Amino acid sequence: MAKSRRDSADSYTLRARKEGYPARSVYKLEEMQVQHRLIRPGDKVLDVGAAPGSWTLYVHNKILKDTGSIVAVDLNPLSLNPVPFNVTSLTGDAFSSEIREQLTSLGPYDVIISDAAPMTTGIRSVDTSKSEYLSESVFHLALEQLKVHGNLVIKIYQGGGEATLLQEMRKRFKKAKGFKPKASRSDSFELFLIGLDKLGDNHINQ
Repeated sequence: MAKSRRDSADSYTLRARKEGYPARSVYKLEEMQVQHRLIRPGDKVLDVGAAPGSWTLYVHNKILKDTGSIVAVDLNPLSLNPVPFNVTSLTGDAFSSEIREQLTSLGPYDVIISDAAPMTTGIRSVDTSKSEYLSESVFHLALEQLKVHGNLVIKIYQGGGEATLLQEMRKRFKKAKGFKPKASRSDSFELFLIGLDKLGDNHINQ
């Protein structure tokens, strides 16, 4: 059987192993952080779909360090040992009433980041539809939990309603754009939507 490109460790995977990150996805967030300065020292950050924990660990190690805090939520536990002292790890569905209540008690947040993706089937139309639903759920969660002037990152599969969601984000943020990191695999159809400077309810763009 021919070996898939994804079965081989590329330079990002090797670098992640060397630097102690659970997954290569860390470098996607790094690119966005360098270009947009999404997160600042002292921020309260919510990481939705955080497992195995690369984004959470990057935010702790490279940005917050001994300042601020992170709430990391996922259906699966983080693969971090130890979990950094300023990280609150929640295992469960971020959109359930139980977890949402906990998120509210720990918030509001300066930044919400999400690399969450649905379980894929290999059928693109199905996968993009599932991704659209998930990304919209993250967006609506952000409307509840994100502070005014806060920043947002959402992952969505291209062909899954990204244009419509980006249009909605432009109503709620001073600036919103799509971003395809260099660290994304060449055969990936993922796209990140970035919302900068959340507007107050009295200043929503029509």
